[in-house]
Amino acid sequence: MDFKNTSDFVSSFWSLYVIVIVAVSVIGCAVFLWFQGTAKFKPGEVTGHVWDETLEEYNNPLPNWWRWMFYLTVGFAIVYLMLYPGLGNLAGSFGWTMRGQYEQEMKKAEETYGPKFNQFLKQDIMTVAANQEAKEMGARLFQTYCAQCHGGDAGGAPGFPNLKDKDWLWGGTPEKIVETITNGRMGIMTPKGTKPDMDAEQVKDVVHYVRSLSGLTHDSARAQRGAELYPQACAACHGPDAKGNPAAGYPNLTDKVWLHGSSEAKQIEIVTKGMQNQMPAFGEFLGPAKVHLLAAYVWGLGGGEKPEPAPVAAPAEAEKPAEEAKQ
Repeated sequence: MDFKNTSDFVSSFWSLYVIVIVAVSVIGCAVFLWFQGTAKFKPGEVTGHVWDETLEEYNNPLPNWWRWMFYLTVGFAIVYLMLYPGLGNLAGSFGWTMRGQYEQEMKKAEETYGPKFNQFLKQDIMTVAANQEAKEMGARLFQTYCAQCHGGDAGGAPGFPNLKDKDWLWGGTPEKIVETITNGRMGIMTPKGTKPDMDAEQVKDVVHYVRSLSGLTHDSARAQRGAELYPQACAACHGPDAKGNPAAGYPNLTDKVWLHGSSEAKQIEIVTKGMQNQMPAFGEFLGPAKVHLLAAYVWGLGGGEKPEPAPVAAPAEAEKPAEEAKQ
């Protein structure tokens, strides 16, 4: 989406529609005030409205000071509409837009606070996670951008992962966390509850087999039948041992971590209808420095995995004797 054009009307009709309404409102107010100033009133004339038996409403004109105050508001409206946007797509002589002001404020904020964020960018995630100042900055970023889904304590909620345990759908190494925050994630569980996959009874059998793998209450007979269905229905994603595939975001079905709940009814619903979860991408919005701080904070919550050791380079071939090199 091009955010620069989100303030534009989808057609010229709506721009004209707003222009007409605004113009009629301002001009109509001025005309009404003018009539108030030219109308003739008879002293002591009443409108006929009576309250409390003797309280009558006189037909007197508006006081001049009040009427001129209204004229000033009309004049202010005209000047404002000349300078700022208010008439459809007309930008006004100042060319001011909310988007432009936002970009200016963000630029000023970047100039002020950017160096403070960038000072940690050259340090690795684990070093930043151990820095108290960086931890506090990361916590504030987390509360602003992440707590709405993962909770203020990062403990998650149904459908939103706990970031403090060691269960990671796409991996919990520093690099993977940065990748997740930057690019977002899309988790999809395909529905299996319709032909040619499985009918309702087969779905229930597979669910009971999966429940047996993680120590949940289950029906042994159903679990036995489900074990025969599992290789064809589920092993392609979750693996033949049901341990999942973190690299692809397929969860481990043998542990006690259930993102959407561990009840039989919920698991049957997920297998039958499928499930889709999305983690939005923050890389473009936050920038590398803030993503780095956020990743360090999340990694340091207690569940982060250590990065895989770099491959050891093969020893260089021994140098040949000088005389052999000359040959």
